[in-house]
Amino acid sequence: MVAMDQTAVDTLKASVRGQVIRDGDADYEAARKIYNGMIDRRPALIVRCVDVADVIASVNYAREQKLPLAIRGGGHNGPGLSLVDDGLVIDLSRMKGIRVDEKARTVRVEGGCTWGDVDHATHPFGLAVPSGFISTTGVGGLTLGGGVGYLTRRYGLTIDNLLAVDVVLADGRLVTASADENADLYWALRGGGGNFGVVTSFLFKLNPVNMVYGGPIFYPLEAAPTVMKRWRDFIKSASPDINGWVGFHYVPPVPMFPQEHHFKKVCIITWCYTGDMDRAEEVFKPIRQFGTSIMDFAGPIPWPALQSLFDALYPPGLQWYWRTDLFNEISDQVIEQHMKFGAQLPTGHSAMHLYPINGAASRVGKNDTAWSYRDANFVEVIVGVDPDPANNPKMIQWARDYWEALHPYSAGGAYINMMMEEGEERIKAAYRDNYPKLAAVKAKYDPNNLFHVNQNIKPQP
Repeated sequence: MVAMDQTAVDTLKASVRGQVIRDGDADYEAARKIYNGMIDRRPALIVRCVDVADVIASVNYAREQKLPLAIRGGGHNGPGLSLVDDGLVIDLSRMKGIRVDEKARTVRVEGGCTWGDVDHATHPFGLAVPSGFISTTGVGGLTLGGGVGYLTRRYGLTIDNLLAVDVVLADGRLVTASADENADLYWALRGGGGNFGVVTSFLFKLNPVNMVYGGPIFYPLEAAPTVMKRWRDFIKSASPDINGWVGFHYVPPVPMFPQEHHFKKVCIITWCYTGDMDRAEEVFKPIRQFGTSIMDFAGPIPWPALQSLFDALYPPGLQWYWRTDLFNEISDQVIEQHMKFGAQLPTGHSAMHLYPINGAASRVGKNDTAWSYRDANFVEVIVGVDPDPANNPKMIQWARDYWEALHPYSAGGAYINMMMEEGEERIKAAYRDNYPKLAAVKAKYDPNNLFHVNQNIKPQP
């Protein structure tokens, strides 16, 4: 345990309205838990901020006391970079303000919100922000890393709908970053992760999304080669108002699924169609000819219901290990490798997903935001997941072997939101020729690398 200056801690407590939690306090064990149960880190201090003033005080304290600093929004980060041993955690989870401007079609979202919070606020207006696939994910982490989700082909990445941010910098200043103000910082924050400061609020453009036609269609595992090829060929040229990710899962033993399918390994495509609902059945006719399904749940569904469909399967506290890649093409050879490892799913929660990122996301230039892979068509994520830590070795080995078999076919690089701590070269590969500019922006706004507990971009010397 790091030695703490009690006078300095008392000063911090007096300067914030939120809760300052130390090891040994009644709330400490609960406060240090995050989504990935594999992570076991013990911060010296956790500050549950309630406003921007609390964030400023916490940043200043960490800088002055030379403490490692981590930022926690939703706490979903796979390698647990929202926590740090013997340092200070700025916990934004109590900063939940949301304001919808229906006329301007914008929403301002504070840094502690989850996507479920945002959907709850925007859905009554028939509007949404492109986000991810699980509603308990934090807005901050997903946005700053890029934001791939069900609406990517129609409305772009989450960062493509980000209009402005308020951010507390390493020197304690609060600034706004947008196309008109601190434009270099705005560029870097759209994909550059938590490297540049603590984002206390996001201003997003809203898009018309209300009822969608979507949900999962399940196929026998042996049908996966045909299904994946038909999905691949369809999604590359499909209208941008339809999206669907393909993957491998076990069927969970829950009442919504017939008992004869429980625990089966399956191929799954989860769809989201945002076009004319009167045409949905017609649009899905060719989709339903991909193969003979064993379960078909695709139909009209409210957007927030689709967005939260997998929440119950992945509650907080499971053990998680991620690997990710981007692909320009999904060749038949790649599908052969997927079949090999998909048949070896090591635990009931483990999975592989392939997300399409063409359509609207590909119409942004690769240097227009920090996110570099605008020319890629797919993001792959391989996840070993289980409640029991005893299964970690086998699921981690499976995920690594799976990734290594497919990486030679990839576009290189990575999606930082789905990386573990994999080293500087993987981070550089994620940004390609955008990395030098990111390092220069880092040097300008955080020259001493106070914000380094992340997929770190080192300041340019």
